[in-house]
Amino acid sequence: MASTTATSVSPLAPGITPELPAIAGIRIATAQAGIRYAGRTDVLWVSLEAGTTVAGVFTRSRCPSAAVDWCREVLAAGHGTARALVVNSGNANAFTGSKGREAVSLTADIAAKAAPCDRLAVLIASTGVIGEPLDARKFEGVLADCAARADDGPRAWEAAARAIMTTDTFPKLATRTAEIDGRTVTINGMAKGAGMIAPDMATMLSFVFTDAALAQTVLAELLTAGTNKSFNCVTIDGDTSTSDTLLLFATGKGGNSPIESADDPRLAGFRAALDDLLIDLAQLVARDGEGARKLVTVEVEGAESDASAHRIAMSIANSPLVKTAIAGEDANWGRVVMAVGKAGEPADRDLLTISFGDVRVAHRGARDPDYSEEAASAVMREPEITLKVEIGLGQGKARIWTCDLTKEYVAINGDYRS
Repeated sequence: MASTTATSVSPLAPGITPELPAIAGIRIATAQAGIRYAGRTDVLWVSLEAGTTVAGVFTRSRCPSAAVDWCREVLAAGHGTARALVVNSGNANAFTGSKGREAVSLTADIAAKAAPCDRLAVLIASTGVIGEPLDARKFEGVLADCAARADDGPRAWEAAARAIMTTDTFPKLATRTAEIDGRTVTINGMAKGAGMIAPDMATMLSFVFTDAALAQTVLAELLTAGTNKSFNCVTIDGDTSTSDTLLLFATGKGGNSPIESADDPRLAGFRAALDDLLIDLAQLVARDGEGARKLVTVEVEGAESDASAHRIAMSIANSPLVKTAIAGEDANWGRVVMAVGKAGEPADRDLLTISFGDVRVAHRGARDPDYSEEAASAVMREPEITLKVEIGLGQGKARIWTCDLTKEYVAINGDYRS
C-alpha cells in the first residue's frame, strides 16, 4: 500500500483541477506574508465591488477563533454587504486572547485602507496553528499591493485555493451555472480542509461567489439549507475546528432582477446548482482527509427520523474502529453494529441490514446467509466505498462522507505544530 504524506497529493484527488470562469465584481490576488510558511503564498485577497451582499455560517465550537468572532459581529450588526475578503493560512488566530482580537482589528483597518472601504465591510478568516499570536503587522503593504494588482484571470481562482491550504494536498474548486430571468449566472467556490474536520455550523474554510443579484436574507437562507446537505455531512476525524467558516458572496452583476425572498420560484435552478456545488466541495474535503486512501460514503436508511439517521451515520463515520477496518480493507460489519448501537438512537439489533457496496454482509441481526468473503473483500479494496445500513424502524435517512484512518494521519498530526 502506497503511503500518503502531507506533501504528496492524495490518491483520491480529482484527475484535473477545474479552471473557474471570471465573475463580474470580483478580483483576486495572493501573496507571501511569511505568516508561518517559507516560500509559499499564505494570504488571499478578494476585492468585491460595491453592492456585494454576504452571508455566512460558522463553527459551533465554544472556542472560536478571533476571525470567526469578527465575522459574526459584522453580520450581526446588520452589515450584510462586503467589499473585501482577507484570508491567511499558517495561523488560526484562535485561543490568542486579547492579542487575537487586536490582530483582527488591525487586519480590518489595513484591509479597509487598501480597498478602500469601511472596516465593517471586510470579512476575515484564518487557518493554521492554534494558540500562536498572529502578527497582523505583516499585512502592512501586502494587502495594499494585493488590492492594486488583483485581477479576474483564469489562474486567479486556483492560486486563491492554494493560498488557503495548510495540510491540504490539492486545491479544492468547483463551479456551476444557473438560469435566473433568462440570464446565466455563475457560482464559483473553493474550500480548504484535510484534518480537524467535523463541521458543526457549519481546520474547514469555504468561500463561494456568484454574480446573481440576491438579497442578504436570501443568501442566508440558501446557505443554511445548503450547508446541512453538504458540509454538515462530512467528517474526517470527528473534531470540530475553532475556525470553520463558510461565506457566500453575491455581486449582483449577473443581470437578473434582484431576488428578495428565498421562496421566489425563480430561485429553483440556482438553489439546486448551489447545493450541488457545496456537496462537491464537501466531498473534495473528504477526498483529502489527512492520510486518506479511501473515500467512504455512509448511507443510513429506515431510521425513525432524518435527524436520527444523521446521528447514526455520524457515529459510524467517526468511529476509529470502523475507519481503521476500512483502511485495512477488512469487511468487519461487527464494528458497524457497534457504531450503530453506541449512537444512542432508536435501533433494533434484529432488524439491522448492513451492506458494503452492493454486497450484503448482514441481514436482520445476523450474517447474511449468502455472504461471500471474496465479494466483500473485493469491495473493500476499491478506493471509493459505500457503506449502507438499514435500521428497519421508519423512513429517516442520511448520507455522510468520510475517509479511512491510516498511520499517515497519526504521522501528520503527531508533528503538525513542531
